[in-house]
Amino acid sequence: MATSQARDETPAPVDLQGGQVRLRTLILLRWAAVAGQVAALTVASGPLSLAVPLGPCFLVVGIAVAANMAAISVFPETKRLSEGQTMASLLFDTAQLALLLGLTGGLANPFAFLILAPATIGATVLSPRSSGAVALVTIAFVTLVAFYYLPLRTAGGTVLSPPAIFGVGHWLAIVIGVSFLTIYAGRVSSEIRSMGRALLATQMALAREQKLTDLGGVVAAAAHELGTPLATIKLVSAELADELDGRPEQRDDALLIRREADRCAEILRSMGRAGKDDLHLRAAPLSAVLREAAEPHLDRGRDVRFEWLPAPDGPAREPTIARRPEIIHGLRNLIQNAVDFAQATVWVEARWSANRLALRIMDDGPGFPAHLLGRIGDPFLRRRPTEPSQDRPEYDGMGLGLFIAKTLLERTGAEITFANGSDPFLAESERPERGGAIVEVIWPLARIAQSASGPLGENVRH
Repeated sequence: MATSQARDETPAPVDLQGGQVRLRTLILLRWAAVAGQVAALTVASGPLSLAVPLGPCFLVVGIAVAANMAAISVFPETKRLSEGQTMASLLFDTAQLALLLGLTGGLANPFAFLILAPATIGATVLSPRSSGAVALVTIAFVTLVAFYYLPLRTAGGTVLSPPAIFGVGHWLAIVIGVSFLTIYAGRVSSEIRSMGRALLATQMALAREQKLTDLGGVVAAAAHELGTPLATIKLVSAELADELDGRPEQRDDALLIRREADRCAEILRSMGRAGKDDLHLRAAPLSAVLREAAEPHLDRGRDVRFEWLPAPDGPAREPTIARRPEIIHGLRNLIQNAVDFAQATVWVEARWSANRLALRIMDDGPGFPAHLLGRIGDPFLRRRPTEPSQDRPEYDGMGLGLFIAKTLLERTGAEITFANGSDPFLAESERPERGGAIVEVIWPLARIAQSASGPLGENVRH
């Protein structure tokens, strides 16, 4: 059931341009760079007997180590960086490498070409403007290092300096390499992203067509089943109209019944020919949406309790929110996960203020494994084999469902956090009632709220 208006309300496909780089990926790349830098400094000062200023060099390497440790301690491993954050991280790596090159011979250092790496990564994951900015900064650092650097010396004090023409050649090669890789990698990644959007649009169109096909089958079956009672109603109402010729008021009622039966038949035929968008189904009260999301899991042996209250400064009336498939499916996955691991009770708690809506889904189960808490939301994250599910032995992982829920809800503007309600090492008697897993979903109310007033308008054919 879709119309032009419904399509306008459908969120745009996931932005494949930026904000898709995991912080963990950049951290691992930086660890690899640190390991390579330490190895190069060790070999240069050892077997090659070069007079490298080890103190300043290891200080620069230590800055990269400190940046990684700070990122690990502040952010979860599953954090996906925005375009600005990704750009800042790549510029940091470029500056750190340029400073290290300046201490170890400048462009005469055979590892100088590695300064191309951050610019190349930027070209594949950033927008053209941001990747161009990274490339320009890289060229600026390369130019600076070409003039200001500590030359390489042997242990005996001999300066290892290539002829000036080679220095110019190295600078020109790196500048051309940065420019070429930025343009080439950016072009290729842009085409890949465009193909990804096209495939996503194709999948959405196929899914929509499948839904319409299924709906057509249901309507056809309903029309078939309702055909006989509608025909009976029409026949009886016509006979009543004939028998009530001398009683005009009753005869008009009988004719009205016949006309309404004809109208019902026409509606069924119309729904079979083309889908309709029922404006009543686009939005619903918050409590109705939550109950709809939880409905498949209400009879699975767990007590699912709902609580919705306004915040102290919020309106008393519960908000009417968009009844979007992403919201219902995402919340359903989160509730399913809570029911899967709860011992007896699951709580679905909603609080709203004038500008914010917060949902909490809690259970009294064992909670998320502490060693995996920072990675909740990664696809295919599996639980430990020593912790089998009590009621679903075949359910061996919680990663894909939570990843789908997290992705769908974030597309609607939500922020999602995962936590435990208590210390997992507490004794059973010391645990609070809601001491299991906690999933908090927070929306800016303006992103999902719908007006509850005003005319709904007519159903529109697509």
